[in-house]
Amino acid sequence: MRLTFSLLLVLGSAAVAGVSAQTPAQVLAPTGTLRAIFLGLNPVQGRIDPQTGKASGPVPDIVEALARKIGVPFKMISSPNAAGIARALDSREADIGVLAYDEERTHDVDYGAPLLVMFNSYLVRANSAIQRSDDVDRAGVTVAAVRGQTQELWVSSHLKHAKVRVFQAMPPPQDVERLLTAGDVDAFAINRQRSLDAEAESKGRLRALADSFLQVDQSFVVRKGDREKLPVLEAFAAEVRKSGLARSSIERAKLTGVDVAR
Repeated sequence: MRLTFSLLLVLGSAAVAGVSAQTPAQVLAPTGTLRAIFLGLNPVQGRIDPQTGKASGPVPDIVEALARKIGVPFKMISSPNAAGIARALDSREADIGVLAYDEERTHDVDYGAPLLVMFNSYLVRANSAIQRSDDVDRAGVTVAAVRGQTQELWVSSHLKHAKVRVFQAMPPPQDVERLLTAGDVDAFAINRQRSLDAEAESKGRLRALADSFLQVDQSFVVRKGDREKLPVLEAFAAEVRKSGLARSSIERAKLTGVDVAR
């Protein structure tokens, strides 16, 4: 894909305003390689092949297209959590990242344009009386969530009656199933794709609630204060949303818990 007029216009305007005129490659990839960090354990963003280590999914596809557009090679870096993304950007080990928007995270990174919308659904045991998200916030209900993840930030600040049990990391699938079927927790707050994957793998023992308790944008992020990158990323993100690239990547990855941002 060629640089669009809108992208050139953004860069030209910056030069007129007194900002040093740089190419998109110089702005986004000062080392000559576009280093992008993402949540490699989050299927909404992408997956890492355990055999080859290759990243696939919406975020790797988008980064590859961006690197091709600005004419540089790219490197995908996997992080286990949002804190790792913020650290890598701050230390300049990565040039750009992708994160779900949360106000608390704006203290650590600067957000750019949205790319995807992530839906979030509670996972419960199949015979649970909980049918909809509104049924969760009740006395006697224990909700599990992983510290620092979007879902934990939301349930910890919004649930008033249910008890929130916070895990330091995402338990393995078999442990999630055991926690729910044994009644140690009544619901697990995770993104909808993970919830649907767990339901499918449980062979009828778990159920993803049909509704989403939270919809949140997955957006480009950069090092705090690195705002000169944002106009370039915003112009490219608009292309990604309109061109069908994001949609085709979602469909190719067979994701149903995510959509294209508006």
